[in-house]
Amino acid sequence: MTDHLAFGTLTIAYDDRVLRPREWTAAQSEWAADLMATAPGGTVLELCAGAGHIGLLAVAASGRRLLCVDANPVACDFARANAAAAGMAERVEVREGRLEGALAPDETFPVIIADPPWVPREQTSRYPEDPLTAIDGGDDGLDVARACLAVIDDHLSPGGSAVLQVGTRAQTDALRREPCFADGRLAMVEVRQQVRGVLARIDRA
Repeated sequence: MTDHLAFGTLTIAYDDRVLRPREWTAAQSEWAADLMATAPGGTVLELCAGAGHIGLLAVAASGRRLLCVDANPVACDFARANAAAAGMAERVEVREGRLEGALAPDETFPVIIADPPWVPREQTSRYPEDPLTAIDGGDDGLDVARACLAVIDDHLSPGGSAVLQVGTRAQTDALRREPCFADGRLAMVEVRQQVRGVLARIDRA
C-alpha cells in the first residue's frame, strides 16, 4: 500500500519496498539548495535517490534540472511519480542502474547529492522495518559511500560541491583517508552533525 508524508514543501509517496523518507534528511536538501545559489550552472545529480525526496526538495525552488540515480526499480518509479506530483516531471530524469554504470564519462554536475546506505552490515537487524538493500553499507557501512565518492571524483564539475550523508563522524574520518582526498582531487571542507547521521560537504579541490 502506498503511503504519503510531508517532506518540506512536498508530499512524497513511498511504500515498504523503499526506505521511508526521514524528515530530518531535509537538512541535506537545504544545504544542497544553498550551494546551488553560487554553484556553476547545470543539472543537479542525486545518487542513491530512493523515492527522490531529497533531490526534489533541493531543486524545487531553483529551476534547475535534476538527475536521480537508483538501482531499485521501485524507488525509480516512486521518484518519477513524486516528480510529477510536484510539477517537476519536465526537469527531472530518473535512471535505474548501479552507480558505476549510470553516467556517461563526459557528464559533469555542479552539485551532487548522495544518500547511500551507511549502516554496518552486522547492525542492520536493528532496523527490521527498513528494506535491507536501502540500509546495508557493508562491513564498515561505507561500501556504497565509497562508490558515491568515486562518482563524485569522476563527475563533479570544477567549482562544484557535493553533499554526502553517512552515519557518524567516525565514518567521515575514515572516508578522508580515501585516495581522492589524500591525492588532493577532492576536499572535505565541512561536516555537520544532524539529528541522526552526518553530512559532509565535498568540493572539487
